[in-house]
Amino acid sequence: MKRQILAVLFALFLLPQYVMAGLRVFSCEPEWASLVTELAGDHAEVFTATTAQQDPHYIQARPSLIAQMRRADLVVCTGAGLEAGWLPVLMARGGNPGTKPGTDGYFEAANFVPMLGVPQRLDRAEGDIHARGNPHIQLDPHNIERIAPVLSERLARLDPGNAGDYQQRLDDFSRRWQSARQRWEIQAASLRGMPIVVHHESWDYLNKWLGLNQVGTLEPKPGVPPGSSHLSGLLNTLKTTPARAVIRAPFEEARPSEWLGKRTDLVILELPFTVGGNEQASDLFGLFDSSIALLQEAQP
Repeated sequence: MKRQILAVLFALFLLPQYVMAGLRVFSCEPEWASLVTELAGDHAEVFTATTAQQDPHYIQARPSLIAQMRRADLVVCTGAGLEAGWLPVLMARGGNPGTKPGTDGYFEAANFVPMLGVPQRLDRAEGDIHARGNPHIQLDPHNIERIAPVLSERLARLDPGNAGDYQQRLDDFSRRWQSARQRWEIQAASLRGMPIVVHHESWDYLNKWLGLNQVGTLEPKPGVPPGSSHLSGLLNTLKTTPARAVIRAPFEEARPSEWLGKRTDLVILELPFTVGGNEQASDLFGLFDSSIALLQEAQP
C-alpha cells in the first residue's frame, strides 16, 4: 500500500510538467506568433519579441529577450534583413545552439515567398534598403498560405509525437484562411486602383494584393524622416496626381501625415500593420478584416 501511495504521489508530481510540456517558440513579430498559435495550439508556448507599437527594424537586445532566446526550441522570424539590427546580437548572447541559422530550430518566413522590391543596386545613400527585397511580407494573405504548411512541417519535425495534431490544425486553418481570403477579395474589389500615399515603403504586398496605386511616400528615402522640403514637393505632386488616403503604421510618427492631411482632402489612415495594431486586429484574421474596413472608409 505504501508503494502504491508513493507511486500516485510521484505521478501527481510529474503531471504538471507533462501538461506544460511543449515547444517553446520565440517569435520575432506578432504575425508569426499568431500563426504559430493557430498551427500549434496548446503544443507551443509562444513568446513575441515585438509589438505592433514597435518598428521591427529597431529593437534593443534586452536581457529579457536574451533569456527567452536562450530557452527557445524554435525561433520564427521574418528574415530578409528585417531583424538584422538586433537578432544576431540576441542569438549570440543567448548562446542557444539549437536555434542557430541552418538548424531546425531557426525559421525565416521570407524564404518561402516571392519577394517584392528587390533593389537593382545596393547603395546606403538610397536609405534603409534590404538586399533581398521588402521584408513586410505579412501584408499579403497569399504569403500566409505559403508559409503555414512549411511552418507546420517544422513544428512537427521538432515535436514528432504531435505530428498528427499539427496536420489537423493546418488543415483546419487552411480551410478557414482560404475562405476568409476569398471573402476579403470580394469585399475589397472596389479598392482596386485607389491612389494612396504611404509613410514608409511598408505596404508593397498589400498594394499588390488589393491593387492599390501608391503615388507618393512621406519619407524621401526609406528610413529618412520626412522634411519640410520633401513634404512641400509631395503636396505639389498631389495637386496633379491626387490621392484618396495617406497610410501609416501604429509606430510611425503622426505629424507628417497630419501635416499633409490638413492641406489636402486626404483621409488619414492608421492601418494595424500587424496583429495587435488595433483592437480588431487581435489575430491574423482580424488584421485583414480591419485593414480592408479602414481602407474602405477612404472611398468616396
